[in-house]
Amino acid sequence: MSAISYSRAAQAAYQDLLRLHLEETASELIGSVEERVRNGRSYLYDKFRIGTAMKSRYLGEGTAELHARLARATELKAQAEGRRATMARLARVLRAEGFMATDRDTGSLLSAFARVGVFRLGGTLVGTAAYALYQGELGVRFDSEELAQTGDIDFASFERLSVVLGDTVEENPGDILQALAFDPVPGLQDRQVWKWRQTRGEAMVEFLTPAFGEETVKPLPALGVSAQGLNYLNFLIADPIPALALYRSGVLVQIPRPEKFAIHKLIVADRRRGGSEQGKARKDRGQATFLINVLAQDRPDDLRDAYLDALARGPRWRDRIDASLKRLPETASILHDLLR
Repeated sequence: MSAISYSRAAQAAYQDLLRLHLEETASELIGSVEERVRNGRSYLYDKFRIGTAMKSRYLGEGTAELHARLARATELKAQAEGRRATMARLARVLRAEGFMATDRDTGSLLSAFARVGVFRLGGTLVGTAAYALYQGELGVRFDSEELAQTGDIDFASFERLSVVLGDTVEENPGDILQALAFDPVPGLQDRQVWKWRQTRGEAMVEFLTPAFGEETVKPLPALGVSAQGLNYLNFLIADPIPALALYRSGVLVQIPRPEKFAIHKLIVADRRRGGSEQGKARKDRGQATFLINVLAQDRPDDLRDAYLDALARGPRWRDRIDASLKRLPETASILHDLLR
């Protein structure tokens, strides 16, 4: 399966639009930047006063890029009108170049979640909704079959990160979902809610979190929801990247790194056994195959590092990856060649 690249103009437009969205978030700084270090990691906060009370709003990990954007917050705020006009123009360029736009229901949901801070507070879009956004990150065209939606929109976050941030979303995602005609689906055992079903259709929204053994439901305090624990998810959502969903002038979200997504899909495909899960497993293998083909050409070092990382995590990880690769001999050959 050979990938077709977007034009250089389209790839440049996507990167420019992503940069402008990141600058837009930095321009929303209210007070002064406060750095907090926990377990050797730096976290940045917007510290400001409301009346007599001091408030803190989490901004993100203290990377050099975020520090640099925040240092320009006043300048960026002054450029808001021109920046938003440019964002709208770049979004039109991407549509004209054939970028697949996000459907209205998904776009409305992502936009609402971004507005209240779901992604700012560690939420990561995963699953097929995230896979569709690699068209911009990798600059390649996805055909309609590759982008076929399952109807599910999945979000994941680390429980420990959710606890340590000391900040919460501005509006509960459950309230947003109910306003968008999604009904809560209580768990069978403890009645905790971690998924919602669309009232007028089959779409599902689920919240997930890494598990390390028993796959139980856990709270995510920063996001105001509970989440289903899943093994192997920690590999997928570590070090996510910013991305844009093409809805209106774009919605800034975060998604897993494409190389981790590809290897994780090999693992997930082997976990799906029997019945309706077989169709999902085929889709998992198809997505892994496409991404591995692209990454082996354009980002072989990243792909190699992710593959070695997963193999080093133990025999169960290696067994699941090998089981999927036995069904994908050409993909297996690509990965094995990377290790030579």
